[in-house]
Amino acid sequence: MSARLRPPPAPPAGFAPRIAVGDPFARVWLAGATLRLRREVAWLWHERGTLHGLQGGGTLPPMIDPLSEALDLNRYDDDRAAFFAADPAACYLTERIAALALPKGKPPRGGFGWLAAELSLSDAACFVLALALGGAVDSARGAVVAAVQNAPEARDPTLALAQRLWDRPEEVLPLLDPAHPLVATGVLAAPGGWDAPLSVAPVVARQLLFPEAPPPAALAPVAPPVPAMEGEAVALAVARLKSRGGAQAVLVPLVAPDDGPHAAAAASIAKGAGLDLLALRGAGEAGPLLTVAWLRGAAVLAPLSALTGPDGRPQLPAPGLPVVAFLAMGPSDRTNALPRRETLPRVVLDPLGYQGRLEAWRRALPEVWAGDEGRSALAECARRFACEEAAIGRIAASVRAMGRTIDRAALFAACRADLDLGDLAQPVRPRFKLKELMLPPRQSGQIRALIRALGALGTVHMDWGTARAWNESGLSVLFSGPPGTGKTMAAEAIAAEVGMPMYRIDLSQVVNKYIGETEKNLSRLFDAADSGDAILFFDEADALFGKRTEVKDAHDRYANLEVSYLLERMERFKGMAILASNRRKDLDDAFLRRLRAIVSFPLPEAPERLRIWRALLPAGVDCSALDLPFLAERLPLSGGHIRSAIFNACLQSVRPGEDPRLEMPEVVRAVKEEFDKLGRTVSLDQFGAYAGEVRDDG
Repeated sequence: MSARLRPPPAPPAGFAPRIAVGDPFARVWLAGATLRLRREVAWLWHERGTLHGLQGGGTLPPMIDPLSEALDLNRYDDDRAAFFAADPAACYLTERIAALALPKGKPPRGGFGWLAAELSLSDAACFVLALALGGAVDSARGAVVAAVQNAPEARDPTLALAQRLWDRPEEVLPLLDPAHPLVATGVLAAPGGWDAPLSVAPVVARQLLFPEAPPPAALAPVAPPVPAMEGEAVALAVARLKSRGGAQAVLVPLVAPDDGPHAAAAASIAKGAGLDLLALRGAGEAGPLLTVAWLRGAAVLAPLSALTGPDGRPQLPAPGLPVVAFLAMGPSDRTNALPRRETLPRVVLDPLGYQGRLEAWRRALPEVWAGDEGRSALAECARRFACEEAAIGRIAASVRAMGRTIDRAALFAACRADLDLGDLAQPVRPRFKLKELMLPPRQSGQIRALIRALGALGTVHMDWGTARAWNESGLSVLFSGPPGTGKTMAAEAIAAEVGMPMYRIDLSQVVNKYIGETEKNLSRLFDAADSGDAILFFDEADALFGKRTEVKDAHDRYANLEVSYLLERMERFKGMAILASNRRKDLDDAFLRRLRAIVSFPLPEAPERLRIWRALLPAGVDCSALDLPFLAERLPLSGGHIRSAIFNACLQSVRPGEDPRLEMPEVVRAVKEEFDKLGRTVSLDQFGAYAGEVRDDG
């Protein structure tokens, strides 16, 4: 075939050479946009050179005053049409534009051609989309666009440019409407006017231009094998999803604890509805990723936070996007904040029970399960740590990576290291041992009984069969008594004795003045702590668990609902909750009835006070001058205040160059200060021979 008879080469998709585009329909439309830009450049050279008499030294036409250009559009419109019909270069480009033909056959799913057919896009809308997509693959296009728009900084195309380049300018007008399908589905960012840049998110552009490519990294296929889920809740969700059809967005709330089976449930429901499933990962913007999922014909699994708008409420990024989104939610997340029309009833996923946890441990650590000791250790983990399958797999990987023998201690440490209570609680390192408690015999017996109960909890629940009736609940106890009587000390001693981590609950973070927020915070706290076999210590618990009030307004009603919720949630907590209060009478009676034990910490009598004085004196200090029987008998203080008095006396007794020594004057003055802090009046007679040391204290 001679060169004369060869067909003209395929028009280039862009100005940069060797640009390849996967979607054949996109190639045609990109080529059309490129040819129209080239033809417009030729006209602008003619207009600004021949008609305006301007000279330029480059390949692009020189810039002119924008106002003059706008005023001359009508003036030179006939000249422009005549130029396109007469100029050899313009004629050639016009012929190439007219010769463009869309390919035959069914376009690939998720590409430019599929989108045009799915949304019934007009030719003008396809051209605008191609114009917006050009910059995604053509690095040389920006300079050309800026020159044609007569603005060096305007390297992105606009609807004004599209109207200039398109043969029937009025057909571009519908693209200004936010309800236009390209905008409503999130493919094209809503134009802010004629001169606002046209924008397509990079991940959406990549999908339209290369529909056969894998999904972006932020949209990962749910990795098989995912355990299939069955049951009435899943079947009902499938039926509801099918009944909705595919004409609108559908949100499916999946409610489960952290690390719960959200992925397994979403995969099972999506499969039943004939959909693929992609999981939203990372911190990327959710809107474009949801659009990509819809283009690919897939449902999306996303955390609730991904759809949270600037106002803190969940919302759909593109209101006209008919995507199916499974929302991974926790028990404390509220579904009533979701858009009502698009949201299906929530699917509540039960947490793993003991047998499910045991099986998950067996799958995660088969080498440990093979031995009797290892099997026993894994069974104990299943009893004590309410972990979901994802958490068990993560913990198993971390233990295996340690490169040491996987024994009970290593497993327990790894399970507890996985516990994260956020800013609602602070870990407490126990400072005291059980033998250091100075309590009357009855209270000492109660503390020992609590320790025995914690040790027997797993056996009674799992082996004796109480787990079902009691919902694997742990122990909730109240320590009540005046300040300084040993409530915190006893909690730390229990934690040290049983080897459980202890967390002090920060009520300033938990209690919130806004309705419902306190309940939400505590739900999040208990949900996280359930998996960690932990001791939660609520100091000054009467501030949180106080008596319910007479309902006078909405705030009273919600406050009472919070107390009711907390009563129920405390019963389901699988660890140990210790509530300390100085005012037992202020606690709600219904709450007290649900506690496993109440330990009253009385002010110590003289014999206990003597033991406390002797136990708390620092070992390296000469205390031979102290009259301890006098201090214990005549000056009634609690253990905490005795500790404070000793510390303050030590601070006042330091003498440079002398051996450490405590004497009565400093001690009785420190004791007097403790009484003053308590607001308790004491007579000078109580200080006996030492009254002179405190006479001038006021």
